[in-house]
Amino acid sequence: MSIRVLVVDDQSLVRAGFRTILDSEDGIEVVGEAADGQAALDLVRALSPDVVCMDVQMPGMDGLEATRRITVDPATAAAVLVLTTFNREDYLFSALEAGASGFLLKNSSPEQLIEAVQVVARGDALLSPDVTRRVIEAAAAGRNPQGSTVEELPATTDAPRNPSAEATGALATLTDREREVLELLAEGSSNAEIAERLWVGEATVKTHVSKVLMKLGLRDRVHAVVYAYEHGVVRPRG
Repeated sequence: MSIRVLVVDDQSLVRAGFRTILDSEDGIEVVGEAADGQAALDLVRALSPDVVCMDVQMPGMDGLEATRRITVDPATAAAVLVLTTFNREDYLFSALEAGASGFLLKNSSPEQLIEAVQVVARGDALLSPDVTRRVIEAAAAGRNPQGSTVEELPATTDAPRNPSAEATGALATLTDREREVLELLAEGSSNAEIAERLWVGEATVKTHVSKVLMKLGLRDRVHAVVYAYEHGVVRPRG
């Protein structure tokens, strides 16, 4: 079955370009377009797309708020791929916090856009390779679970952030192997790399990843990475 895509951007030429690229690929169908966040919400409910390609800066409701509302709506299973011209850490981390499953810069190639849609449609997560580990670490290092910035914390501390009681309880449900998989995810390891490190098959790794996501209540592996840094499972490298 075709991957159903909704394209959201306030510039009609950009929407037309994305439509042309995506409709040219077998197995992908652009089912609608929206010029702002509110229109995106309405079309998600009406069209039930598999993937929403979401711009960030738009008049009215911006892409981050629209993403947040789409991902918390139990009536939709759409995955959100954020597309922006702004290579900014705050945009990336805000998009992840809002529930986006992917983040791609608009200067990416058509092939990268097609691949990104395919990746998030099958339930995986994707970030531009040049920002993945560096930006996640920088963003997570600047926040604690309550949302405080580094400047609000003691300047001399280098201790891991203390996870909340709820997070501690959730982490305690992980087996030793699942905890190990979470730590390797936070290092940016792929399933194949994790399998090699742990001397197991990739199918076994996928099972462990699925259980980690289920137990921690996370959408995908990117959010597992952010969770691991936010709750002190691993330490950002300075």
